[in-house]
Amino acid sequence: MVFFFFFMRVKSLIGLVFALVVATLCGQDLNSGTDPAIGSNRSSDDYILQPLDLLQIRVFQEPEMDREVRMSREAAVMLPLIGRISLAGRTIREAEEFVQELYDRDFLVNPQINLTVLEYARRTVNVLGSVQSPGEIEFPREEGLSLLDAISRAGGFTRLADRKRVRLTRQSDSDEGENYIVNADDMIDGDSTENWSLQTGDLIFVPERFL
Repeated sequence: MVFFFFFMRVKSLIGLVFALVVATLCGQDLNSGTDPAIGSNRSSDDYILQPLDLLQIRVFQEPEMDREVRMSREAAVMLPLIGRISLAGRTIREAEEFVQELYDRDFLVNPQINLTVLEYARRTVNVLGSVQSPGEIEFPREEGLSLLDAISRAGGFTRLADRKRVRLTRQSDSDEGENYIVNADDMIDGDSTENWSLQTGDLIFVPERFL
């Protein structure tokens, strides 16, 4: 009899532990189904749209207005009713609000706009000269790229690199582009507040120092 009661007590404890484990796992599943999505949306909302990105634009309860459009090289798109608009320099959230405002102004009542990037345009810079692996460097998806990040992705400086005279050439209206001389040592040491965020098509050249 004592053994029977002992057995039932152990069985009850095992059942309780099992129930707690299941509840914990369910809670984790619920959290994993919401928090990451919220974080992902927040991150993607901050992404600045780029020329040649492929976009999906949906208007809630207006399926005939939905479109998949590729941005032009001037960052413009063509949409029903409102025609050609420029999204240059806008984040995803800002573009949604802009399109919503245009539809709300003359065409739809309180439209709800959802914009998604289906395909990110390929963005690259070139890092040449005294780096370990010179060549083309691609921007991380949805992220920016700094001068030091690009050099790091090119393998870092060689032993003979002149880190005080890194040249950044940026495309401009002039044939030669705009040239900047950057002291990378100051950036590494924290003596410079300039981050030198890169743009598509930038060229970084690291010269050799004279011995």
